[in-house]
Amino acid sequence: MKIGIDARFFGLMGKGLGRYTQKLIEHLETIDHENQYVVFLRKENFAEYVPYNKNFTKVLADYRWYSFSEQLLFPRLLQKYKFDLMHFPHFNVPLLYRRPFVLTIHDLILIHFPTLRGTRLNPLWYWMKYAAYKWIIGSAIARARSIVAVSEFTKNDIIGQYPMSKEKINVTHEACDDLCRISNVLPHHILEKYGIIKPYLLYVGNAYPHKNLPKLIESFGLVLAKFPDMQLALVGKEDFFYKRLKEDVLRENVSNVHFLGFVPDQDLDVLYRFTKGYVFPSLYEGFGLPPLEAMAKGAVVVCSNHACMREILGDAAYYVDASDADNLAAAIVKVLDDKILQASLIEKGYQQIKKYSWDKMARETLEIYKKSGRK
Repeated sequence: MKIGIDARFFGLMGKGLGRYTQKLIEHLETIDHENQYVVFLRKENFAEYVPYNKNFTKVLADYRWYSFSEQLLFPRLLQKYKFDLMHFPHFNVPLLYRRPFVLTIHDLILIHFPTLRGTRLNPLWYWMKYAAYKWIIGSAIARARSIVAVSEFTKNDIIGQYPMSKEKINVTHEACDDLCRISNVLPHHILEKYGIIKPYLLYVGNAYPHKNLPKLIESFGLVLAKFPDMQLALVGKEDFFYKRLKEDVLRENVSNVHFLGFVPDQDLDVLYRFTKGYVFPSLYEGFGLPPLEAMAKGAVVVCSNHACMREILGDAAYYVDASDADNLAAAIVKVLDDKILQASLIEKGYQQIKKYSWDKMARETLEIYKKSGRK
């Protein structure tokens, strides 16, 4: 088959979606030497991907996500290749693309959190854009040959919203890298570079409203009453939401909170390995990769009791109702105080990550390609 992959989210610029797309392509290159692949990238990540398998090529498709050019110009480019199958790793499938395709849905956050708190747009324009997104998602689900969901939770969520999709949904879990990227800089020097000189809690991810970071800040203020030297390190590229969170921290005068911005993988390994606890208070996830990555580095994880997180993390995390600051603070204090609990969670974390593999994900996806291409 001739297969296209929309990799405009490829790499770090695409956050969790970018990691998924990158790992899928890298592992497909190692296992599939028969099908022909064309990988579409933007200018920002075009140099980041270098094909090493002769049946993989890359093409520039510099169309911004969720734009008119994506809807009007991208499908024109795709039509030139007459693919047997196209893989869109996100819901933003051009409405005008009419050849067979596979669709990956990571979550339905847009459906469940249609709030103006998550946007800077004029309310009228926001609701018009929201209606367009819903139309595009519904159209993509209806037209897809097969749908890939990254968890059973997401699969059931999709079926709940779009019952007609039930028969074409497949679950392929994401995974995490368990290797440590060794730096030639001593760990304490890396920590000092980010202003961390005391014991610290860690969060890695964006600051979108459903991530529930204001509640984490509030609970951290309570944790400081017992652990006054504790710091909270927040890792994530600065954007509108992080800027707004910074303003909240300054206004509420919460001490010991550090906004680290974007952190490269080598430094992030150190942050994971030396934290006193990784806290993930998100109210909704489709998979939840960061806490799994934290477990791979030996971090203790305190996590919201969201159904998806219980599916992915099993009994290797300490769960809490993260919608309540008192409960979240009490859970953090419990984990910090209980050395036996810490050791148990760390060992369970090492076992939990073994259940997931990027190679397994790629092989399962390849089978979906074969099945979808035969329809």
